[in-house]
Amino acid sequence: MAAVTGTKTELQFFLSDIIGKKVLNSRKKIGKLSDLIIKENGGKFPVVTHLFVGRSFGYPPLTIEWEKVISFSQKEVIVNIGDVAEYDKVIKEAILLKDYVLDKKVLDVEEREVDVVYDILLTMKNGKLYVLDVDFSKQRLYKRMHLRFLARTAGEVEESKRVSWAYIQPLENLSSFRGDIKLNIMKEKLSTLRPVDLADVLEEMDHEHRIKIFERLDEEKASDTLEEISPNVQRALIASLDKKKVAKLLDVMTPGQAADILSVLPGPEAETIMKSMGKDDLTKIRSILGQHSENVLNYATQKYLRYPPDETVLMAQETYAIEAEDKDVVMYLYIVGTQEKLLGVIDIKELLQAPLKTTTKLQDIMIRDIISLKTTSTLKEASLLFDRYSFRALPIVDPEGRIVGVVPFRDVMQLKHLFFE
Repeated sequence: MAAVTGTKTELQFFLSDIIGKKVLNSRKKIGKLSDLIIKENGGKFPVVTHLFVGRSFGYPPLTIEWEKVISFSQKEVIVNIGDVAEYDKVIKEAILLKDYVLDKKVLDVEEREVDVVYDILLTMKNGKLYVLDVDFSKQRLYKRMHLRFLARTAGEVEESKRVSWAYIQPLENLSSFRGDIKLNIMKEKLSTLRPVDLADVLEEMDHEHRIKIFERLDEEKASDTLEEISPNVQRALIASLDKKKVAKLLDVMTPGQAADILSVLPGPEAETIMKSMGKDDLTKIRSILGQHSENVLNYATQKYLRYPPDETVLMAQETYAIEAEDKDVVMYLYIVGTQEKLLGVIDIKELLQAPLKTTTKLQDIMIRDIISLKTTSTLKEASLLFDRYSFRALPIVDPEGRIVGVVPFRDVMQLKHLFFE
């Protein structure tokens, strides 16, 4: 996936995927890409002006102009320079993208923490490399840590969590920036934010401020944003809005989206809103709400990994592949005692990383504080727990604490897609 400067090809890269890649001068390796120097030139997106190349054996780093790059990819960077000693220099007041931004906190307009930057998305356009978005997703953090399975799982669970660089305040020109990154979102610019980004900003505001801004949005933007807001904030927001206005916002949603929001409200409040809604989709919405209320036991599996508490970690590691062969849920080990009582849960990653001591037992490494569903739990309740905790499966226990089945994440989320959207 190479991009040669001067072409009109547009490609995208994550910063963490290219940092550390080898830099070649023609065919000779001269170091590894340590950072990118950017320039904020008054446009929405900063442009990369130089490569910052680290070298081994105590040699000082190189600073190479972007114009010297002839090929740039996730595999390697090729430049065309003469004597490398001529690039053995430091640019004063340079803005180093990795050093300044990666792993920094992001604050909103109220100086409250929004999230941490785990990666940065760049785009190659017309031979130039621009900074496009900052990424807050755990998926990018796991990929940086080379935890591929967790990265893949996080990608299945969470939605994209990015904010355009257009809403990042200009960075200070310091030798090494150690402060927080700040969003620069003015009220008049809120309508240009993607609904998922706007929802993140609104959730960080106090309730009064949130209401004032939400009421300024046009109907379509307000509807799309309401769908992205977390259930607890949805409830508070809807409680403060005129119910006829809420009905109008739900009317422009799909029946599944409308039902998803109505399901988090108290029954009488949901009924009041539905009375003001259009008649076309009400029958389908009520049908979907009924599916929300369906008992989660109907989607449970008995094909999960069960182990006694006194089983050794070593034995569980040795038998795992055989035991997991015909199971529906293989990422957790459920530790079950007498009378089927659920005692604990072990993530497969924790099992594989546990010390190989012959005396260590599963009860020594299991998690005892278990997040579980009840036998009376609904499909909607299961969906909310999956959204909140990002688990790949949830056990169902009866009032006596006995495990009666396990619900896989994929089954509930597939049903959510089929019935709720």
